[in-house]
Amino acid sequence: MTSMPHDHDAPLTVFRNGRVFTADAARTWAGAVAVEAGEIVAVGGDDAVAEYLRRADEVVDLDGRALVPGFVDAHAHPVHGGLERARCDLTEGRTLEWYLNRIGAYAARHPEREWVLGGGWSMEVFPGGRPDRVALDAVVADRPVFLPNRDHHSAWVNSAALRRAGIDARTPDPADGRIERDTDGEPTGLLHEGAMDLVAGILPPDTQQEFDDGLREALRYLHSLGVVGWQDAMVRVDGDGPSAHASYLRAQREGWLTARVSGALWWDRACPAEAIAEQIARFHAVRGQAAAAGDRYRVHSVKVMQDGVIETFTAALLEPYLDRCGHPTGNHGLSFLAPDTLRRVTVALDAAGFDVHFHALGDRAVRDVLDAIEAARAANGASGGRHHLAHLQVVHPDDVARFRRLSAAANLQPLWACHEPQMDELAIPFLGPERSRWQYPFGDLHRDGATIVMGSDWPVSSPDPLAGIHVAVNRISGEAPAGTQPLEGGQALPLPVAMAAYTVGSAWVNRVDQLTGAIAVGMRGDLVVLDRDPFDGPTEHIAKTRVHRTYVDGHPVHVDD
Repeated sequence: MTSMPHDHDAPLTVFRNGRVFTADAARTWAGAVAVEAGEIVAVGGDDAVAEYLRRADEVVDLDGRALVPGFVDAHAHPVHGGLERARCDLTEGRTLEWYLNRIGAYAARHPEREWVLGGGWSMEVFPGGRPDRVALDAVVADRPVFLPNRDHHSAWVNSAALRRAGIDARTPDPADGRIERDTDGEPTGLLHEGAMDLVAGILPPDTQQEFDDGLREALRYLHSLGVVGWQDAMVRVDGDGPSAHASYLRAQREGWLTARVSGALWWDRACPAEAIAEQIARFHAVRGQAAAAGDRYRVHSVKVMQDGVIETFTAALLEPYLDRCGHPTGNHGLSFLAPDTLRRVTVALDAAGFDVHFHALGDRAVRDVLDAIEAARAANGASGGRHHLAHLQVVHPDDVARFRRLSAAANLQPLWACHEPQMDELAIPFLGPERSRWQYPFGDLHRDGATIVMGSDWPVSSPDPLAGIHVAVNRISGEAPAGTQPLEGGQALPLPVAMAAYTVGSAWVNRVDQLTGAIAVGMRGDLVVLDRDPFDGPTEHIAKTRVHRTYVDGHPVHVDD
């Protein structure tokens, strides 16, 4: 990837003869746009761009296609996504046979690697969502294997990895995780949440070059999908070794960071109460370091992980999970921070001027986080903190209106809000019919006036914004077989609302809304040319839309001609 030229080198480009979704406050439409020196200088019809047409370096004839603001992802892990694409990438697989063939072939191609690393497998491929070590041992027995699943809340390991980590029947579960075991108490090769760290802690360290290469691949891939910026939801600065943070700083310094990145610093959930101020002081220093390095990468958020996921029974629920027969169990899931600790941390971060980016998936986690934000608002007043809750799979109806009242943004991962095997086999049966109706309440949040932003959680799921928008609007995957029913169709969003959430909404939560997210005079030339107008035609066709060109500051960063 080449370095971005200076803005004064940006071409004068005119886009005309199309449908321009501006995503401005009035949701106006236009037919032409001019971009000069990286800045949008005209929006309207042909008359608005007439003076620029005469001296334009390039005129892009949209030919009825749509021009939209560049997409902004409010929750992603791009460096790790890029790393996984370069390793044993299982994200395209749909069968156990496919996984084992891919793993075996990767191991054969890389005999020099001490470990087989990668990930991206889907739980629905396995009975009960639980893979085991026996299948892995059959294809890789000579060295350890560590493969997180697509949501990165569980990892599949072989016997060699368990031996290397010293995990056996006598190993206790960590406080924040679980080791899957057979009837004899022996580890099966599946580790959940904090139990993953028992193996992750002994992996060969990634090199800084690997992180840098991961970022380069992420930039290339995300730009091809029209993404011009994102919030990295897990930036760790808890050591002196290689990190995504160092990659962002280097990319900005060397001029090849072609996206607007907001870093969310990872909160150490084991941090004792007496060390909260110390951790925040360290974050202040990191924020200053990023600000001094340039304006493409900024740090203003802190990521707080409050619970796990439904499929492993680690999402925090108000009422217990059901068993396979529909009877209540004694398991309410995991809360990584006790409610009083969560409130204390949130109040302190808010007072220090940090936005807090919460992972809150179960209804108890959502309530505890909203309680923490309410405590921060009471303690600190209108601080301006743009706090947001990501994932929101199960939200109790009593808590929907609190998002608007507390100015807490709903950070939606829309691609998940549909019927698919993981939902139908590993979530709904254990939630029961009432709670299943509370899943992903996008429509209720929108109708109540909550601020809505969107992200992908890549590499947990596809980073394609149009695939996510398709589900937000239809509550059916674009890949679903004919006859698939929508998941709570009343929670669907209108297309303009979903498109705005993935552009100006996410730009707002990333604090770049004065630069990008809308097409208006004075904004930067961060634009996407689509291969059609997704607003023209049935909503069932949104997922067929592809990105033709992506521009950042008026420079093309992806062209598919």
